[in-house]
Amino acid sequence: MSVYVVGDIHGGLKALIQVLNKVEVKEGDTLVFVGDYVDGWSEAAQVVAFLMQLSDKINCVFIKGNHDVWCENWLESGHVDLTWYMHGGKETMESYAGFSEEEKKEHLEFFKNMPLYHIDNENRLFVHAGFTSMHGVEKEIFNQSFYFDRTLWEMALTMDKSIEEGSQFFPKRLTHYKEIYIGHTPTTNFNCGVPMQAFNVWNVDTGAAFKGKISIMDVDTKVFHQSDVLPSLYPNEKGRNKD
Repeated sequence: MSVYVVGDIHGGLKALIQVLNKVEVKEGDTLVFVGDYVDGWSEAAQVVAFLMQLSDKINCVFIKGNHDVWCENWLESGHVDLTWYMHGGKETMESYAGFSEEEKKEHLEFFKNMPLYHIDNENRLFVHAGFTSMHGVEKEIFNQSFYFDRTLWEMALTMDKSIEEGSQFFPKRLTHYKEIYIGHTPTTNFNCGVPMQAFNVWNVDTGAAFKGKISIMDVDTKVFHQSDVLPSLYPNEKGRNKD
């Protein structure tokens, strides 16, 4: 049984279907999505509908990202957060134009049921952004850290490569899990178009919201596949201009 992790999607349904078609998911396999299904390209609502249908056929775990929190709040209250609107919310709202109120309620429940993190039976952690507690995710005080924190990734990136686990200088945050899989911070920010590793942290957000791709990776073999760059699939759209 294989476990695949899928990076940020940001409304790019064409890219999502493209990358899923590059792997042969078998019965008993699991797809773990690290969040941010909406906000960016024009098919956000369609992505959510597709994922809901996919979960009826394949074992899926849908982690909640910060953009999903914003969309959930809008679906529930109708309130348009200005920050969200400027960071892809406008396109997401427009994508829901053809959806009934009943369908929107179903999507709202889908968002509400998303976990903030997932730990599998191999002690691998999947979370959208990160966490701040040195004692691990179960001791995290601020839930927003799970979908906003960048310090976990920044710490792993900037650590001295000579520091070994067991050293008094090795960060306790990294000792609780065999591996940690995140999205949220595009690897394209570091001039890298593929999944990046820093110690036991893997970042699979390869910039789909902007000019990058959607990535899927087998967490056991580390073999990954990617879609085409999103602007080539949505040539008449701009995607997001800011993170």
